[in-house]
Parts: sequence; C-alpha cells; structure tokens
Amino acid sequence: MYFFRFLVCLVLFALAGCGTDLAPSGADQRPSVQCGTTGPQVCQIAPDFTLSDSLGNTVTLSSVLSSPTTSGVVMYFTMWCSVCSTDMTLMRDWIIPIYPHVKFFAVDYVSSTVSQARSAEIDNGFDGSGFTVLADTNRDVYNRYNATMAATVVIDRNGVIMMNENYKSAKLQSVLAALP
Repeated sequence: MYFFRFLVCLVLFALAGCGTDLAPSGADQRPSVQCGTTGPQVCQIAPDFTLSDSLGNTVTLSSVLSSPTTSGVVMYFTMWCSVCSTDMTLMRDWIIPIYPHVKFFAVDYVSSTVSQARSAEIDNGFDGSGFTVLADTNRDVYNRYNATMAATVVIDRNGVIMMNENYKSAKLQSVLAALP
C-alpha cells in the first residue's frame, strides 16, 4: 500500500513539473528569423570569429571559407564528455573521410587556455583526427552561436548557416551532401 502511494505521489510530482501544458502543440516557438542577416540560426550569415587552434595558430572563419578548396565548415561544440567523444568518433570514422572539402572544427569551450585545449585533444584521442580543435577560452563563439554541448553548426562556403542543432548523424550527412 505504501509503495502504491509513493508511486502515485511520484507520478503527480512528475506531472507537476510539466506546468499546465500537458498536451504541447509541437509548434516551433522560436522567434522568426530574417534570412541573410547575421546570426546563429539556419539561413542567417554565420558570425565571423577568430580563435586559436590547439597548436596556437590563428583561425578566422572568413579566411577558412574563402579558401577555394573549402565547400563548408562543421563546428562541433565539445566539452570532452563521453557523449561528445562518441559523436566526434562517429564523425571522425564515418563522415570526415567522405567530405574532404569540408573543414571540421571541434570547438572546446571548457578549457581556459590553448594548452589545456591541446591536452584535452590529446588525452581524448583526437590528435591528428581530422578535427581542428579551436580553443574558445572565453566562450565567445559558444555564445554567438547559441551553442550547447554537442551543438553542430554547418556553414556553407557563402557563410550561410545550414544547420545549428544537437548532433544527429543522418541530419549532418544530409546537410553536407546538399552543400554546393
């Protein structure tokens, strides 16, 4: 009897956390986006940035996109957790080899120095992996792109954001396949 009461209380407690909307519409509640403006959403122009990679080299998005051999950029926001490691391993093994003209960046937004980002890259087995690790030591890029852990941003060669959402292998591959 006590277990049943406990279970009922647990269910009621869980439902109370849902607020008053127990049947959400599923409608997209994000504000509308004006394509062609600068911002972090799909169809907007990607905010430019300059960061150091884990070797201390300066990387600027506009310079990467201006290379005639680059058809796009993928930025994966990592905090070096097991989820991030799994996603990055899948990209390293199955996606990066298929798209040699796409530049893949792992944006480390948890390390506070470039040398810490380098250590994290090595410790997690991504040295020489096909990712260029960028040290976002002040979370500037993280904030400009409204990122979260495992956020994956695809930018085409014209600087237009084609994807900005948590990593999904099939979605990433379909977006990359559609790059000009």
